Amino acid sequence: MLFEEFKYFDYQFPEPQYLGAKHTHLAWMNKFIPRSVVTAVDAFAGSQTVAFLLKQLGFQVITNDFLSFNHQIGLALIENGEQKLTQADLNFLLSISPKKEQFRLIEQVYTDVFFEKEEAEFLDNFRANLEFFENPYKKALAFAIINRSMTRKVTMGHFGHTQALRYANDPARIRRNRSLVRPLKEIFLELVPAYNSAVFSNKKNNRSFNQNILDLLPTMEKVDLIYFDPPYCDSHPDYQSFYHLLETYTEYWQDKQFINGIKRYEPQRFSGFDKKKDVARSFEKLFEQAQEIPHWLISYNDRSYPSVEELTNMISKYRNVEIEAKTYQNGRGGKGSIAGSREILFVCKPKPKHFVNLTSRAEIILNEEL
Repeated sequence: MLFEEFKYFDYQFPEPQYLGAKHTHLAWMNKFIPRSVVTAVDAFAGSQTVAFLLKQLGFQVITNDFLSFNHQIGLALIENGEQKLTQADLNFLLSISPKKEQFRLIEQVYTDVFFEKEEAEFLDNFRANLEFFENPYKKALAFAIINRSMTRKVTMGHFGHTQALRYANDPARIRRNRSLVRPLKEIFLELVPAYNSAVFSNKKNNRSFNQNILDLLPTMEKVDLIYFDPPYCDSHPDYQSFYHLLETYTEYWQDKQFINGIKRYEPQRFSGFDKKKDVARSFEKLFEQAQEIPHWLISYNDRSYPSVEELTNMISKYRNVEIEAKTYQNGRGGKGSIAGSREILFVCKPKPKHFVNLTSRAEIILNEEL
């Protein structure tokens, strides 16, 4: 059918507000995705925008992120093909919870850090009601929307700073971003239609996982394309600090310490890709584990560690590599996307196999004797 490739493109991903999100690069990246793909993996899915593009292209999509709040977006918009939040669901989520007194983590830890007490209590009550949701996709959709609501309300859209309440009382900042003073309930309800509208089925058995990719990758079979968008080490790789509150809210930690001014959870999960002492070894292991997958796409940045040249040498052991680049004209937050830095895409294809018709040594000797 003409334009069959674009039949799912009427569904739009709700615009993210996430450091390193690739939503502004999708059209550029799409040019390098082979159309022969049946099954594609988004290994470091983050905001899930690339996984959503792969789903729009009609592939079976396996999406993964080691942070739980990102996994909830994957469940809601990649694995989920039909479940949406109804008015009855919304009424229940916003009602006074019978478990309200058992859920006070946000009020106790984050009042006067990111939220005033009333908003912190709202978040705890909402989280308590989520425990009653039996449908995992509806629950994931509610998580995705309320977590996005929090990034809308906090200046810069992340939680790696302690200026949220001060900025929320700055008239100049409020004029630029009215959401700083809007109730979370109002922001949540405003976002619901966009997320509901993004739910669709591409008739494939898509899956979302919540693992370290180095543990998940050895279990995968019959994958045609894998997309890697690892943290850009030495750039802005510490997503657990930038988005610790969303992870805390999703997991609702009972066994963590909350440290420093931003009340980040401790201990953090092990990534393997966010610290210089680990990252080269992790890349070597990653590429070795992916060697049976024909096509790789790897997003990177020219201000990251290891260097583009060093990473090219690692990849070249397994794949032919072409390097595509886009220069940031304007900063988008974080060292890796300041004006003048370059977004890199490694387009990695199988090395050609050379078949040589070798005559056996015995035949050679026999012919020589004759």
